[in-house]
Amino acid sequence: MSKLLEGKRGIITGALDQNSIAWKVAEKAHEHGATFVLTNAPIAMRMGEINELAAKTNSKIIPADATSTEELQKLFTEAQEILGGKIDFVLHSIGMSVNIRKNIPYQDLNYDFFQKGIDVSALSLHKMLSVAKNMDAINEWGSVVALTYAAAQRTYPFYTDMADIKAMLESIARSFGYHYGLEKKVRINTVSQSPTKTTAGSGIKGFGDFYDYADAIAPLGNASAEDCANYCISLFSDLTRMVTMQNLFHDGGYSTTGVSDVIMKKFGI
Repeated sequence: MSKLLEGKRGIITGALDQNSIAWKVAEKAHEHGATFVLTNAPIAMRMGEINELAAKTNSKIIPADATSTEELQKLFTEAQEILGGKIDFVLHSIGMSVNIRKNIPYQDLNYDFFQKGIDVSALSLHKMLSVAKNMDAINEWGSVVALTYAAAQRTYPFYTDMADIKAMLESIARSFGYHYGLEKKVRINTVSQSPTKTTAGSGIKGFGDFYDYADAIAPLGNASAEDCANYCISLFSDLTRMVTMQNLFHDGGYSTTGVSDVIMKKFGI
């Protein structure tokens, strides 16, 4: 197998357990010859199994709160020291909504929780990119990928404030992508993934039914976490050097399918 990331150095955020997309990305990056560090918030690290992944991929772990510019500076500094040079790719896989956790409806959002979700799930990308750019920590033609969801464009009642937060995340990727691309040739994209049976996704009320619905709409069915990881690897590689500022749907065709034969048959049409 051709190793698309041979010699490349990276930072992978958000690997919680074997169900997470970030975990699959780390496994695939390792298979494709990359070296990288793993990072997550200290509280998430205590809840997850990241040490197992680090051992499997021969990676170091750097705890960091992605809402803190000081900790992000430490992350990029230590990552370059450990890996022996500038960074070639970054995966932003960070998302959290206290409003969803507490089943607070969209019309009655707790605004403190909303601000927390914005800071953790969207502004963290801006802070990460700003720190990296100011430190000149990412190589020219490097690649940053952030994970998002179609609720940024279409209304899903159960996704509440995370829909707005993901819309902000995608806007940051476009806006920062212009400046970082112009000055350093760094590309920034978001990947809008199918409903995926991760720990975070499964915590959303009604997720199981919606997963089945999306699977019935998409001509190719839902894309798995492993499929998403493969797509991310292609975006980290030199094969996609001219792709930037894009929101890329990786969902088996769900986002551009109005209705499917399977759904129509369920309604007797």
